[in-house]
Amino acid sequence: MAKYIKPTLDTKFHIDFEWWQKTKQALKIDLNSHACAEVQEQYDDQPHKTFDWIDPDTGQVFNIDLMWYLVHTHCSQEPDFIDSRMPLTTAIFCTFIANDNTPLTAVEIYERLQKKTPELILGTIGGRKVYKGIRPVATG
Repeated sequence: MAKYIKPTLDTKFHIDFEWWQKTKQALKIDLNSHACAEVQEQYDDQPHKTFDWIDPDTGQVFNIDLMWYLVHTHCSQEPDFIDSRMPLTTAIFCTFIANDNTPLTAVEIYERLQKKTPELILGTIGGRKVYKGIRPVATG
């Protein structure tokens, strides 16, 4: 088991897709719960589809899940994608979806959400319990 290192306000976090695979959790089900009606309708016709996507900044090719792509590019642009009534862990998860899973610190998450405090966000996602695959970015 990996040694636990306590994160700080400077620690970057992201959605760790390997965590979803290792724990056999269903990422697609969670993503689907954040999909707008239009995307859910589209996705029903093409379940479990992936496609090659080229990062415009690096030119690197990635195999992308269609549901992730649609929720990120379409649903996350809707004004109610992150709702003020959402539990904090769900709002953080949606923040990473909207941000294309770019690593963020607790302070940066707070700046986007304007919900709770950076210290409370860090206490929520920086503990030993993992919520929705949100973990510190591996270093080294």
